[in-house]
Amino acid sequence: MADHVVHVVPDPVRQPVEEDLTFEDFFEREKVRLFRALCLMTRDRALAEELTQDAFVNVLERWDQVGRLEDPTGYLYRTATNGFRNWHRRAILGAKRTLRLEPGEDGIAAIDAQDAVMRALAPLPRRQRAAIVLVDLLGYSSEEAGRLLGIRGGTVRTHVARAHEELKKWVGAR
Repeated sequence: MADHVVHVVPDPVRQPVEEDLTFEDFFEREKVRLFRALCLMTRDRALAEELTQDAFVNVLERWDQVGRLEDPTGYLYRTATNGFRNWHRRAILGAKRTLRLEPGEDGIAAIDAQDAVMRALAPLPRRQRAAIVLVDLLGYSSEEAGRLLGIRGGTVRTHVARAHEELKKWVGAR
């Protein structure tokens, strides 16, 4: 039987943990990826920018502890997704109180119409969209994505599978 050689290829998405990682280096390394992920999750660039800034401010305030974590990026994404969930809850509550209406369409037309990924993800429910961005686009495992979203890994796998089915329908319709 032939010997099999296994080559370990470093994960291009996540960087290895560095002993002397400064917040500035961490910010430069993660800012674009986090902003893009939040654009896909929120479908609103202004909101994504605000959530990105808030998440980094939160991390900066706790950098002495966060910088020592094995995965400070995970903490950053958890902070950002929690910020999105909180914003979403407040927006719905505010709309119900002020307008006494259920939330309607969210203005997807304001987002760049040329971005096919955003259009494909737009019809997905919020949790499916977040799960598919974290797992398929950012390369997190179901368990890691579950920790970031505050749900079980099996639930993430369910969200991703359902999102894949919806995306297949969308692609077929095109």
